[in-house]
Amino acid sequence: MGEIDRIYLDHNATAPLRPEALEEMFPYLRERFGNPSSPGLSGGLAKEALGRARSEVAALIGAKPPEILFTSGCTESIHQAILGALELTPDRPRVLSTTVEHPSTGLLFERLENRGVEIVRLPVDRQGWVDLGALEEALARPASLLSLVWVNNETGVISPVEKVLLLAKEQGLLCHLDAAQAVGKIPVDAGELPFDLLSFSAHKLGGPKGIGALFLRKGVALPPLLCGHQERGRRGGTENVVGIVGFGAAARLAASGLADRVKAVGWLRDRLEKEILQALPFAAVNGGESPRVANTASVRFGRIDGEELLARLEQRGIEASLGSACASGGTEPSRILLAMGLSAEEARATIRFSLGEETTIGQVERAARGIVEEALAVSGAQSGGGRAG
Repeated sequence: MGEIDRIYLDHNATAPLRPEALEEMFPYLRERFGNPSSPGLSGGLAKEALGRARSEVAALIGAKPPEILFTSGCTESIHQAILGALELTPDRPRVLSTTVEHPSTGLLFERLENRGVEIVRLPVDRQGWVDLGALEEALARPASLLSLVWVNNETGVISPVEKVLLLAKEQGLLCHLDAAQAVGKIPVDAGELPFDLLSFSAHKLGGPKGIGALFLRKGVALPPLLCGHQERGRRGGTENVVGIVGFGAAARLAASGLADRVKAVGWLRDRLEKEILQALPFAAVNGGESPRVANTASVRFGRIDGEELLARLEQRGIEASLGSACASGGTEPSRILLAMGLSAEEARATIRFSLGEETTIGQVERAARGIVEEALAVSGAQSGGGRAG
């Protein structure tokens, strides 16, 4: 299958690198190769580039440049937020979170539990929203941190974080949001929401892989994961200047015309869902009744084999996923969908389609036809059509 035939509907795994970001990165791979910690012209040019990119990333989320800490990606940012908060409050080894966190958070929690930290995983409803009653009960005991995914990476559901954050702040907790799927897709303003820490990544919004950021609100001094003088002593190691420059460019572009992009991508997503649901009575959208980011459709196809359907789509040049790219490779049903109340069979029949701003109506129509045809083929192959509904 040639590149020209491919329909890429897996943007939540990674977005294509923006050409403008790549163009701005090139000089820092060649003539502007200096170490920003070094004196002289080369180091000065690199240091200037870091400052410019930091301002661009900060502007995207309504923050001040000193509040942005560059990391190797969202996973490192999440780990620094959680581990740092626990280190700041050793007398309260307790973290409040949910049952629908990204694997990068969930696997850290498992390790922390083995070290004696109490992890409270708050339940969610069928739409993926936190049970506020359970949160209020959990807040009755001291804790270090509330850590919450803002936009679910599998369903695109936007959690009503403001209510949750306000309840937690009333009890004096530090509050952290995993915003990997939020930044660049919905308005994010550090001046409007009372989070203390915010993790996000460049490659989800058209920047390069291997670079992320952690927002630390002024006055929150987390211990570093990596010791060194770089990043004002908050993260050691020579800065990834090339990646940071690309991150800054992608952030600047993401901040421009966000509302128009959201509207355009949302229309395409809705068109894809409509074509599928009209043709397949057994199909449904997970989290479809909740506010979602505009680009994400988590569709369950009755009780058919999602892995087989995904393989058939891949043969047709349609790229999608069963869920989080960081949790793929196994045959177990999505724990996020199970936590939302889906059965194991329903979870295994779910495929995530995530669009981008370069997705076209022609691609959506071709993809919809292919998805419907292959879903019917899988359904018929499994049990003559009787098992899909």
